Amino acid sequence: MASVFSLVFLVLLALTTALRAWLALRQLRHVAAHRATVPQEFADRIALADHQKAADYTGAKVRLGLVELAADVMFLLLLTCGGLLAGFDAFWRGVFADHAHAHGLALFASVGVAGFVVGLPFSLYRTFALEARFGFNKMTPGLFVVDLLRQLLLTVLIGTPLLLAVLWLMDAMGARWWLWVWAVWLGFNLLVLALYPTFIAPLFNKFTPLADGEMKTRIEALLARCGFASSGLFVMDGSKRSAHGNAYFTGFGKAKRIVFFDTLLDKLAPGEVEAVLAHELGHFKRRHVWKRIGVMATVSLAFLWLLGQLIDQPWFYAGLNAGTGGTAMALILFSLVLPVFTFPFAPLLSWLSRRHEFEADAYAARQADGKDLVAALVKLYRDNAATLTPDPLHSLFYDSHPPARERIAHLQAC
Repeated sequence: MASVFSLVFLVLLALTTALRAWLALRQLRHVAAHRATVPQEFADRIALADHQKAADYTGAKVRLGLVELAADVMFLLLLTCGGLLAGFDAFWRGVFADHAHAHGLALFASVGVAGFVVGLPFSLYRTFALEARFGFNKMTPGLFVVDLLRQLLLTVLIGTPLLLAVLWLMDAMGARWWLWVWAVWLGFNLLVLALYPTFIAPLFNKFTPLADGEMKTRIEALLARCGFASSGLFVMDGSKRSAHGNAYFTGFGKAKRIVFFDTLLDKLAPGEVEAVLAHELGHFKRRHVWKRIGVMATVSLAFLWLLGQLIDQPWFYAGLNAGTGGTAMALILFSLVLPVFTFPFAPLLSWLSRRHEFEADAYAARQADGKDLVAALVKLYRDNAATLTPDPLHSLFYDSHPPARERIAHLQAC
């Protein structure tokens, strides 16, 4: 059975990797083929130079993604078939022979550090070479290091108690441990959503209340029309890291916050900002956040149940060259190999996300001026160098937002 599972894993890994590479090559060819001409729908609003910049930026990201894909696959094979994960496991079992949970924490830390080492060169290149080449990076090396240290500190402070709780539940709750872990995991995610706006996000960015003026007046009138109560309107200093612009609301209950990137406010007119916010409020009014939490809860429950069926199967560990198993090993292996088996279903989640975007656009067109939202989106496509001509199949798998042509056409029909 172990050899069969090993063969299935390797075949699916090869097929999934080939599919992802093929989709990336399709994207490269499609974007390059349409680089010379701005689509007719945008010809009067986006210059050819901006369209070509978007094509080149997209191509650069895809090519980097291909190299990163190869590195990720090699790292996965090294951890599993190459025996690195089994080596970590054997080493920490020798150190913590009588402390199973300390062994589990150390095993997770080893895999995390190894993954960080593999990913760091790509993160550095993306930030200081690729993003800088196209004029988007505002990050300094010092801020980059500070961000890494803050992320590490948060991971240790938040992740360690959660992981210890999960490992204890897996050992103490019998055959139905997966149900208890699911409840804790769901509660943890809801807690993070509640705490993020006021405790976590301010560790990385400065949030300033939106100044009085026409913008604030229009936004407050929109919130009153939509029946949306928030804990405040804030401007985030996104420009200290990137020139990209965005807006979002975060949290739930009394902790809801509406946040604008300073870069967004610099580029859009008041009516356009109002329309963008109306779109974000559309997500709230259509309960998209709760629907996505529901999907996440359902999928995570199914996956934890599946892990509950695998955790005591010797072939699961032997097939991946992962030693003698154990709770921590089971969690790590499952998280490593699961994407290999689930990637073909990515279009389902992308479809759901795009559907929500269409619904939020329709809501925005009713609460604000649809023409302002179109104008704002066109500016954001231009200023963020988002390609107007993605490959349809690549978009089907990866894009959480509808392609520009579809989205604008949908808005104009509202």
